Amino acid sequence: MKLKLLILTAFLFSSIQLFAQSHSNEIGVETDNDSYLLRGSDRYYTDGIFIYFRHALAVDSSSKLQNKVLGFEAGQKIFNPQSGSISLTRGGPADPGYIDRPFAAYLYVGSTLNFLYSDESNLKLSAQIGMIGPDAYGKQVQTWVHKTFGFYPPSGWQYQIDNNAVLNLSAEYNRLLTRTTGFDVSLTSYGNLGNGFSGAGLGPLFRFGNFNQLFNSVSTQSSAIRKNKKASLHQHELFFYYKPQINYVAYDATIQGGLFTSKSSNSMEVTSDKEPFILSNQLGVAFSTTRFVFDIAAIYHTKDDKEMVQSHQWGAITGLYRFK
Repeated sequence: MKLKLLILTAFLFSSIQLFAQSHSNEIGVETDNDSYLLRGSDRYYTDGIFIYFRHALAVDSSSKLQNKVLGFEAGQKIFNPQSGSISLTRGGPADPGYIDRPFAAYLYVGSTLNFLYSDESNLKLSAQIGMIGPDAYGKQVQTWVHKTFGFYPPSGWQYQIDNNAVLNLSAEYNRLLTRTTGFDVSLTSYGNLGNGFSGAGLGPLFRFGNFNQLFNSVSTQSSAIRKNKKASLHQHELFFYYKPQINYVAYDATIQGGLFTSKSSNSMEVTSDKEPFILSNQLGVAFSTTRFVFDIAAIYHTKDDKEMVQSHQWGAITGLYRFK
């Protein structure tokens, strides 16, 4: 009897410890910048800032769903040519001949709904509304950043992509393929449809280290969970990952301009032709504590448009705080 009581007490204690690590809310920020890779570059996708809030929804105990996460986000992306200044001399007139990728900014708000299943597959649906063009405030933000940190003054934003309202829908699907101790491989895929961005991508995700199942992991933006129906593989995640991907681009308004709008007679907009296929490679490390989640990555892309003089790369740093 004493042995049974001891076993029961140990079981209850371990269960309390398991569920105590569950946090149904998380809030955080992601910052992207090419300067994080210390290569001295300031080109193409040069800066991004995103704010996230995610809330884990209740899941029926008999459901195949293991987790369900509702998310809200707001963000801005800034693009410029091979340099943020296309003047021949400091303070001189901007030369549009140096625009090998258009000046553009994208400002948006969006929502996501992430369905995560016990077989370690997930379907994440997203919708975004936003603006591409001067009303996305790319010039103002880049000018402020450069002035604040003592960088060169940007020039050439008068040639940026014109204002275009954007509505975009997307779906992301991931599925575990194989796993051994300390290593697994997943299929990753996505599709975008809208007047801002349309296309699709496919590739594997390799993880090395202490990672959790895809229904409660940094990898699938599901570290917020209301209740663990299955025990996590690890109390805390710490793993390295590699994510190569092939991307098909059907339309990109930050390169080609508005899909349904024509250039006005007084517009100085400079557009370009997108590359239909882009290869990307993402290398990173992700880790979590009881309350905090971090993801640090380097992303390498082949050329986005046909006039770019070289490929580009940037760093991404994400930090999240989890709470009840």
